[in-house]
Amino acid sequence: MDFYKYPLTKLFHIPQIVTIHYFEYSRDFRFDGESHDFWEFLCVDKGEVTVTADQATHRLKKGSIIFHKPGQFHSVATDGVIAPNLVVISFVCHSPAISFFEDKILPLGETERHLLAAVLAEAGDAFLTPLDNPYTRQLSGNPDRRPGSEQMIQLSLEHFLISLYRKSCQPPADTRLDKSVKLKRDDETFRHILTYMENRLTETLTLEQICHDNLIGVSQLQNLFRSKCGGGIIEYFTRMKITRAKELIREKNMNFTQIADFLGYNSIHYFSRQFKKITGMTPSEYALSIQAFSK
Repeated sequence: MDFYKYPLTKLFHIPQIVTIHYFEYSRDFRFDGESHDFWEFLCVDKGEVTVTADQATHRLKKGSIIFHKPGQFHSVATDGVIAPNLVVISFVCHSPAISFFEDKILPLGETERHLLAAVLAEAGDAFLTPLDNPYTRQLSGNPDRRPGSEQMIQLSLEHFLISLYRKSCQPPADTRLDKSVKLKRDDETFRHILTYMENRLTETLTLEQICHDNLIGVSQLQNLFRSKCGGGIIEYFTRMKITRAKELIREKNMNFTQIADFLGYNSIHYFSRQFKKITGMTPSEYALSIQAFSK
């Protein structure tokens, strides 16, 4: 008896990528708009933006995604108050199921956020083109990219579309719990401590203080952050401070000395050293790079 070779079908097929962007816009950025013959989506990673799609205007907040079908005129503008972070990806797809996403605004879950993060990570290796240039019209391949990086982008994007499609089209099925009680408790503790630190970015926290305020042991806390983030909690808190500093620079309400003082740094010099260590740029260089893309 001969073996039957079962043909696999694809719900979504993305044969070509046009652009992949991660933007950290200033609070007063505006893109006047464009239309093109391929698909595009915009996801708000942080902050809020106003998006126009043909005649409709939408206010998008963190965790929302909007799709623009081929031929649809679209523009984006910040609100003059919050400096947002956006993921924008444009691609070619002729699969019949892609029509589902016409004029759709959807919420992103944890699965979709992880898949987008995977796309951005692979894009940073696959292409020489900077991901933060809003005027990119052609990606330039990296001859030294890791094997399979372009395919990983394709697979992650297709997986991303399937995940959104399934969540939106299918009724929720009864599923068994796939995490232990301990893992759930760890997740809750991790989220609680993240919120705790987000509310104290203007302070100087120590490991002992975090443990005391959250009723958790030093070893347990360190192990939790190593498993979730791959590093120590104080390092993570420092990165949170620098992320907030970048937002404040883009919002242009304070100078560097005021930002350093606001975030609990004892000196502008120490703040500048930490900023450069994490971002690869001084605060002044970062501000100039943002201004260049906002003109």
